[in-house]
Amino acid sequence: MLCYFKLDGNLEEHSMNLAIPESVKIWSQFGHPILMWTLLGLSIYALYLGVQLRRIRTVDKEIRKELVKKQFNTKHYQVGSLILALMVLGTVGGMGVTYINNGKLFVGPHLLAGLGMTGLIAVSASLSPFMQKGNDLARYTHITLNVIILGLFTWQAFSGTDILLRIIARLP
Repeated sequence: MLCYFKLDGNLEEHSMNLAIPESVKIWSQFGHPILMWTLLGLSIYALYLGVQLRRIRTVDKEIRKELVKKQFNTKHYQVGSLILALMVLGTVGGMGVTYINNGKLFVGPHLLAGLGMTGLIAVSASLSPFMQKGNDLARYTHITLNVIILGLFTWQAFSGTDILLRIIARLP
């Protein structure tokens, strides 16, 4: 990598060696898939929590009291926030590792779906303040987006596994 610095009015060229050890490059390729499979599991758990929240709205008063004590709303919000943060970091990290190891990104369905999911989850999370104020349109939009994300996520897990198997096949 070349960097240019202006010292004493003159532009000077300096070489920066950002060499990443080969072992780090190889093993870094496994972080993204591990994180994404973990996130898929967390997403299913968030779905469970969300279903419990919907259930609270429809059950009788006595059952509602018991369910409210379990704080599904707080857990759903916290798990959703964690998923949002890790999804964004996992997307950027996966792209970064791909670029570091290959010198380019492979623009294909896996990358495009992942970027789409990252955008959708940001929109879904942004609806939280409106849902807290009882906005049903925001709530149904949130549910719809998350069902779409979960479907894409499931597809991503399997297409990512194919990519991972190709990476493993190339290992020395």
